[in-house]
Amino acid sequence: MEFEGRTWKFGDDIDTDAIIPARYLNTSEPAELAKHCMEDADPGFPKKVEKGDIIIAGKNFGCGSSREHAPIALKAAGVSCVIAKSFARIFYRNSINIGLPIFECEEAAERIVEGDLVAADADSGTIKNLTRKEIYHAEPFPGFMQEIIQAGGLMSYVAERVKT
Repeated sequence: MEFEGRTWKFGDDIDTDAIIPARYLNTSEPAELAKHCMEDADPGFPKKVEKGDIIIAGKNFGCGSSREHAPIALKAAGVSCVIAKSFARIFYRNSINIGLPIFECEEAAERIVEGDLVAADADSGTIKNLTRKEIYHAEPFPGFMQEIIQAGGLMSYVAERVKT
């Protein structure tokens, strides 16, 4: 699985309230959540983000509450994957559960700047900065996690397994 897109850069400790502000949690409808994705960190983000774009962040991305709304909002907004120095553990698990690929790679998070064109390969963990012609390496997902992401999340994965 490869993801390619333009990057948006955020700093350390981006919490779930910055990803999707609590005032919008009166819905779990992905399209509605997408309209407010990252607006407290960058008010124009929901209107500027395009399908396939990639978020680059510092350490502890997705800290705060355990709400699944945060990765749902990112995915619904068109974000194809998130690359960060590190992720809050519950956000990491929620991302896999809803089928949002995430990559932990300190070097990529430090060297990639907003607007770079980046390609990330979940099978190998290779992250290519196509703008700067640099390559970084993240730990690839284990096979079963790749299957969950490819299925679009844990619920879809389980539904497919039950059919067979």
